[in-house]
This record gives sequence, structure tokens and C-alpha cells, in this order.
Amino acid sequence: MKLKKLKIGSVELQNNIIAAPMAGVTDLPYRLILKDMGAGLVTTEMVSAKAILYKNKNNAVILRTEEAERPVAVQLFGADPMIMSAMAERISEPFAIIDVNMGCPVPKIVNNGEGSALMKDPDQAYKVLEMMARVLKKPVTVKFRKGFDDDHINAVEFAKMAESAGVAAITLHARTRQQMYSGKADWDMIRRVKEAVKIPVIGNGDIFEPEDAARMIDETGCDGVALARGIKGNPWLVKRTAALLETGDAGPEPSTEEKKAMILRHTELMIKYKGEHMGILEMRKHLAWYTQGLPGSAKLRGLMNEMSTEEELKRLVDMI
Repeated sequence: MKLKKLKIGSVELQNNIIAAPMAGVTDLPYRLILKDMGAGLVTTEMVSAKAILYKNKNNAVILRTEEAERPVAVQLFGADPMIMSAMAERISEPFAIIDVNMGCPVPKIVNNGEGSALMKDPDQAYKVLEMMARVLKKPVTVKFRKGFDDDHINAVEFAKMAESAGVAAITLHARTRQQMYSGKADWDMIRRVKEAVKIPVIGNGDIFEPEDAARMIDETGCDGVALARGIKGNPWLVKRTAALLETGDAGPEPSTEEKKAMILRHTELMIKYKGEHMGILEMRKHLAWYTQGLPGSAKLRGLMNEMSTEEELKRLVDMI
């Protein structure tokens, strides 16, 4: 059976399916849905340690959690060991795991020496991870990439460094920073990293169907899978992946009626936690993802960008 409990440091997850952190996607409303779908671990959107230090008001929304979604991980980014460890300690109370982002490819973060830029500076990365692992009473994990670019492929060495720094698990996005999210993920690199370290290795990249997750586990030996872009508008990927890994049968794709019901439930949660105005604005992109591939979805997308109230959204859902 490929669905199994996964132990990360002192934290035992009910299964080895993880909802990866995604800016603008894995907020509290969607994490609650993903948890209901059976994710073993959900993760917050990425948070800047410096933004916590300077008391950025936006962080309060990102860092809010509910009992129903736990265990939940928080993902921090930064390059200063003192700031990273101190801020992680400051916010750690509701979180089971502190994840460190060393894979983000966004230029403004990379140009600041953070995210995937740290893959070019393993000594600095070690200082950050070692201090966090030493200071924090909760497991520290790290997510990184295959390498910075094709001339700097160092995932195996980076994984060994992270293990020696004291991290409890690693997640590998098997693309370079240069690739961003394009091209094919190099699952063989996940296998090589898994063979190089003793701590759990979670594979990430190109899981869009339940069968992809099963194949990744088979081909790489990874301990768990992190679902990212595949769950945009498709929380059922978590449930169907769990079913496939446990029973060999993923079950049916969601029906149009199930999609409509999920959109309405997601909208209710958005409004509950963000208010109607912001909740509906943010639902526009989710609605586009939910309805992708449905008949008339192109016309719907045009109307979505005009909706601003819950009533308008409900009328739109009736048209699906």
C-alpha cells in the first residue's frame, strides 16, 4: 500500500499526501477544503520572516489557522539565520512544522538572496537551517529545487547539507529555478536525493492525476508527494490520490454538480474569513480554475471578472 502514515520529526501525519504551499491559493479557506479532502498536511502561503519582524499587517491573514485544518505547516522565507529562527519561534505556536522555502523562483525574492537564490549559497543555507533546527522545538523542513540552473544542479549535495543541518524532512521540486514551472520535472533527481539521505523525502512536480502520484512513488521511492498546481480548482485530486494509493482505484472524476457545490462552499468560506468584497474578488481566479474545460467556460470567464457580490457569483454558478 502506497498510502501510509508519514513521520516528520515528532509529528506523525495520517498519510503521505501533502498540500504544498502556493501564494494566492493555500489560504485558510482552501486549506480547510483540502484537509476535508484528506490531505495529511496542509501548508500556509509563503511568509517573509522580515515581514513578520516589521509587523506587516497582511501576515495576520496568512498566519491565521483553525483547529479543523491541523496539523498545518507554516512556510517561511528569508536568508538571515537570526531573523528566520527568531520569527519562526515567534509565530510557531499553532503550527506543527516550520517549512523553509529555498525554492521560490520569483525574481524579486531571488534578487534579494532569498528563495532559490540560497541554492547558490549552500553555506548560508546551512546557517539558516542549522540555527532554526537548533532553536525551534518543532520539526524544521525545507523545500528546494533540482538546482538554480542547468549549470548548477546540486540537489543531492543540498539535501545532504540540509540533513546535516538537522532538518526533519525535505521536499524537492524537481525543476531548476531557470525552468520556473515549465518543462518536465526530473523525477530521477527525486530518486537520487532519496537514495542520498535518511530523512523523509517528499516529491513535487508534475502531479496532475492520481496515477502521477503513484508513479512518482514507484519510480523514485519518495516517502510522500506534495500536490501543487494540480490542486488549483481540483481539491478532489487529494481525495482521489488517497483512494488510489490505498485501494488501487481513484474513483470517478467530480461531476459538474459536485463542482458547483464546491464552488459555493469555497465562496462561503472566503466570505466568512475575508468578507464579501475581498472574498468574491479572490474567488474569480478559483472559479476560472474550477470551470476549466467545462462547456462555455470561456464565456463564463469573461463574466467572472465583472462579479463583485455573492449573489452575482451564485447566478454565474447557475449558468454552469
